[in-house]
Amino acid sequence: MGRILFILLILITNRNATAQFIPINNISLERLVDDILAIQDEDINYEDLYENLAQLLSNQADLNEISEEQLRSSYILNESQIQSFLAYRNEAGPFLSTYELQNINGFREDDIQRLIPFVTVRDATLQLDKNLFKRILNEKNNYFISRYDRTIESKKGFNKNIPAYSQYKGTPDRIYTRFQTRRTGDFSVGFTAEKDAGEKLIWSPDKKQYGIDFISFHAQVINKGKIKNLIFGDFQAQFGQGLVLGSAFGIGKNSESVTTVRKGNLGFLPYTSVSESGFFRGTAISYSLSKKITMHGMISSQWRDATIGQDSIGRDIDLFSSLQLTGLHRTSGEVANRKTVQEKSIAGVLNYNYNNLNAGVLFQHEQFTIPLVPLRNLYNQFYFMGNNNSNAGIFLNYNWKNFAFFNEAAYTFNKGRGVITGIIGSLTPHLDISLLFRKYDRDFISFNSNALAENNTPQNETGMYWGWKYVFNKKYSLSGYFDLFRFPWLRYRTYAPSEGSEWLIHFNYKPTKTISLFLQAREESKLRNASIVSPIYLTYPGTKNNYWINIEYQVTPHLTFRSRAQFSTYSTEENASNGMVLLQDITWNSGKFSISGRYALFDTDDYDSRLYIYEKDVWLSFSFPAYYGTGVRNYLLFQYAVSKKMDIWLRWAHSRYSDRETIGSGSDTIEGNIRNDVKFQTRIRL
Repeated sequence: MGRILFILLILITNRNATAQFIPINNISLERLVDDILAIQDEDINYEDLYENLAQLLSNQADLNEISEEQLRSSYILNESQIQSFLAYRNEAGPFLSTYELQNINGFREDDIQRLIPFVTVRDATLQLDKNLFKRILNEKNNYFISRYDRTIESKKGFNKNIPAYSQYKGTPDRIYTRFQTRRTGDFSVGFTAEKDAGEKLIWSPDKKQYGIDFISFHAQVINKGKIKNLIFGDFQAQFGQGLVLGSAFGIGKNSESVTTVRKGNLGFLPYTSVSESGFFRGTAISYSLSKKITMHGMISSQWRDATIGQDSIGRDIDLFSSLQLTGLHRTSGEVANRKTVQEKSIAGVLNYNYNNLNAGVLFQHEQFTIPLVPLRNLYNQFYFMGNNNSNAGIFLNYNWKNFAFFNEAAYTFNKGRGVITGIIGSLTPHLDISLLFRKYDRDFISFNSNALAENNTPQNETGMYWGWKYVFNKKYSLSGYFDLFRFPWLRYRTYAPSEGSEWLIHFNYKPTKTISLFLQAREESKLRNASIVSPIYLTYPGTKNNYWINIEYQVTPHLTFRSRAQFSTYSTEENASNGMVLLQDITWNSGKFSISGRYALFDTDDYDSRLYIYEKDVWLSFSFPAYYGTGVRNYLLFQYAVSKKMDIWLRWAHSRYSDRETIGSGSDTIEGNIRNDVKFQTRIRL
């Protein structure tokens, strides 16, 4: 009764309660991007990579069912807060509302605001119907998304006068549809379909295409007796620290320098993203052998994009030199590489969980229908070559008071080893720390890893990471990390054993509820090839610096401004380049209708000093363009709630360059210095 009165008191006396606890549909992702996503400075597709985070946001966990590992995987709460949450739930019983988070010892308002998008409290009075199919049909927690976007200007690939091998076969439209219905702790069913710009809609079963280019589907049931989890279709796996099975969304080094270091032992998860790699296709099951022991198993078979060739010594043997990860099938060459290699995977995990101990042993085997033989260079002498790869490993996680110990060790059969071990904890109510050691042999091979690494894969690396966060009070906090790493063998663009370092410091200041400021600085130093003096390469150190100044201020309950200055430098003994972006964001939100806009000026000397900055996009979509060159970029995003069951979004983005007469390269080239992109999305709750 006291808890009910507490919640009613909040609702009656706190007129700003709705502003503090933001609905999932209206949550702004800027804070999450700045806090928990890795620093963006690689030449990869961040939009597809980070879409998994958006999917997590759309699948809120029930506070009465959320596990300790799921709480850690939100990367928001520290160890002391996680233990306080579990103690509160054990002592007080089921949550009645998310507002109760304010009543938990150690929970700060800022942490609660960041956690709210991930969680909910399901109505306990709703009883599960015995008919699963009927529950799926009647579930109200569902949505259907339809999205269309395209670049207004014509790209070179759509010109019929260029060589046929460079022409795009389809239309310039990008089409995306998605449906999901789910009930927390019970089931999830959904599909995703996408056609990229330039791809052709065709029905060709012999080419493994059924209309639209990419289709993903999953059906999941949870907690059905001893079957704790069963998935058919597309799924991901996250066990241990992701050294062997870590295909779920991975967080890299960032300003949230403590909580994001440790991976959650989440098991199997449905896959709903449009990235055409990084997932399994088949069946996964988690079966409870006893209260303490769970057996996890999976089998997967899917076709992968690859570049096919012939044996170099003249034998009539097909092989492939590399897997293609872009998921683009526009030109004749890209279409020829589409789904050319079959990848089969099996894995098993025996997991022991008792009190504060979580441990397991795992095995995973990968097989390709034809051998992988990469084009040999000096740096890739120890890359995988062949048809089969097997890994076995062990992991152990142990929690003691406000500390969490974690590690995983793995072995690639007949090759190298990998190990990662660390600790995170709260030394005081104000100070959190993390320590992590990693060592990956140059011939350790793991195709499905998301373990923390300086390289793109956990290979040829030894490193020591130290992170910390100090919260002075409600207004001030300071965080940072320092990472030392060494590469015993050669790397791409670094043809010598090398070492490097990276550090970051982040200062938060929130003088009032309507104003927040952060300052951030980061430096990374690595060796890079300079020039070749036959027969050796010369190397030099390259240092990249990034600086952020960001302020957000809420002028009225409906109007918010965000200003940012972001700088970068890249310097070597031979050259130095600089980059800068100045931007102003404005957001107006009146409930049913919202509009967001940006005006940005950018100036970078070259591609080494480019800057990635998050842009607001339609629901469940990320936009991370590289600000490169000299020019102006603007965008406008409109959202309107037509009814309780229907929302629409309209987005327009405009780039104008002053340092070039063409935009892009190859078949993506646009004649002129202007680019406009439009996007339209509808969401319907059935």
